[in-house]
Amino acid sequence: MEIDDTYKTITKPGKEALFKDKNSKFYGYAFPISNEEEAKQHIEALKKQHHSARHWCYAWRIGESDPIYRANDDGEPSNSAGQPIYGQLLSKEVTNILVVVVRYFGGVKLGVGGLINAYKTAAQWALESSKIVKKTIDVTFLLSFEYKDMNNVMRIIKEHQLDIKDQDLHLTCKILLSVRKSEAHKIKDFFSSLYEVKVAIID
Repeated sequence: MEIDDTYKTITKPGKEALFKDKNSKFYGYAFPISNEEEAKQHIEALKKQHHSARHWCYAWRIGESDPIYRANDDGEPSNSAGQPIYGQLLSKEVTNILVVVVRYFGGVKLGVGGLINAYKTAAQWALESSKIVKKTIDVTFLLSFEYKDMNNVMRIIKEHQLDIKDQDLHLTCKILLSVRKSEAHKIKDFFSSLYEVKVAIID
């Protein structure tokens, strides 16, 4: 069975998107995030930037293999804002992203259907104005070995063009490697075949 070790995300915030309906304005924003704290910081910054807005609704999705998510209606009718925004994250199959839609009320009620359409469209446009990229899910190995094994270890690293994240080369050497998840088992076996090299997965 082939392991799917890629995911889609954005690496920098997208451009502001604006959707209007019956004088209400919906500003959509997309941000790359790696944890909930970063999401909170972006939301707080938007509350300062749009301090006279009525609602700051959002959804985020974090994680590659088993993502977690949150959707928030921020005072709008239940499931009329957060869920439509989250639906766009699912529709674009992206993760490690926060989408916030800021609403300025225009004096005319849109009804639940109108709200769902507005929040969904603003979220969609925010994501479409962002550059979505494909990344690999990586596993981090810690190799521990004696200096005399250096040549053998470096030969495998060169042959497989592995990514060294950190190294400490003294009498006892330590190297941190980043390896694609689908290649991890095979690469681990290569190093394990060098009897005096210890291999630990730390990520």
